[in-house]
Amino acid sequence: MPRTAGAPRTRGTRRARRRDETTERRRPVTREPIMSEAAVSEEPGPVAGEWLVYRGAGEPHDGIDRLPAPPPWRDFRHRASETPGGAETRRLGAHRAHTVSLRPGAEELEVINAALYLRRPLLVTGGPGVGKSSLAHSVADELRLGDVLRWPIVSRTSLQDGLYHYDAIARLQDVQIAAHDPEAAAGGPGAPERIGDYIRLGPLGTALLPSARPRVLLVDELDKSDIDLPNDLLNILEEGEFVIPELQRLADRLPGNEAEVLTSDGRKVRIKDGRVACTHFPFVVLTSNEERDFPAPLLRRCIHLELGRPDHERLANFVRAHLGRERERDADDLIARFLERSQTELLAADQLLNAIHLTGAAPGLDRDRLAELLIQRLDRPR
Repeated sequence: MPRTAGAPRTRGTRRARRRDETTERRRPVTREPIMSEAAVSEEPGPVAGEWLVYRGAGEPHDGIDRLPAPPPWRDFRHRASETPGGAETRRLGAHRAHTVSLRPGAEELEVINAALYLRRPLLVTGGPGVGKSSLAHSVADELRLGDVLRWPIVSRTSLQDGLYHYDAIARLQDVQIAAHDPEAAAGGPGAPERIGDYIRLGPLGTALLPSARPRVLLVDELDKSDIDLPNDLLNILEEGEFVIPELQRLADRLPGNEAEVLTSDGRKVRIKDGRVACTHFPFVVLTSNEERDFPAPLLRRCIHLELGRPDHERLANFVRAHLGRERERDADDLIARFLERSQTELLAADQLLNAIHLTGAAPGLDRDRLAELLIQRLDRPR
């Protein structure tokens, strides 16, 4: 009987269809290469992406020698010949360029000077790249207050880290080694007068040492800390002193009740009776990207300065200070687009600087495409 339309297929028809599907699956699949042939050229010569040093070809070459000079703010070539203060000078140069370009306005200057007059910490808030950390270096440089003592904060940072570190394990090891040394003198590692060898002051502890002028302490990104640190700072910021129990216990057994310890900036100082107390309260700059709120008692002890987003003129000055006037003129369109995006997105001025520098180092690059690659919003959903 002939099969009518819509009748089920026979078993033989279904087997034939399965054979066809199996054959189709076994056919090799041709995929488009991830990189073009030009991009994986074996020789490091000019190609469509001539600026590329790494091309993913898997063949070793000396293309790294074609890299231009690094950006001024990422140049570490002079470290080998740096003097002891050279690192700070190099950092200061970068911060000085940042500060000159993002110079505080009249109202901001009044707030900064209020903190100086009142001997109160300055809490500086604002988005990334607006010059919060550079402000501390600017004050130290202009007022000749010496090198900035920097205390970077992470989630595990405690008050103890900022005050001092006592290496009890190293001292115990030295005592054990000396016990097996027949030539060990009476003034070995276990002697009270040697305890200072195992104590190093942190940035906060160093800032609170007696001095002829106040030191500048940068407590960087306090909002990264755990919930306890802002409250733990209250008494120190109010009193300007602390004690080192390890020294206090042995004070009457030390010559002149003093012990010599190391500071966070590499100096040696003598501490009497295990007590560190400032004679001039340091200029403390606390920075925050506003990722969290701080307790009211801390806010009450601080002068608050909020740095807003820079405008076109300040960004142009920022680019000129780091890269020169010619690059600033060439980057006017990038600056305008950066400002437009920053109205609705969290961006950092450093991202703009990276994009402008890279287009100068590799002139053939498409600026718009590069801006999309390097200037990505920092608050995008993950």
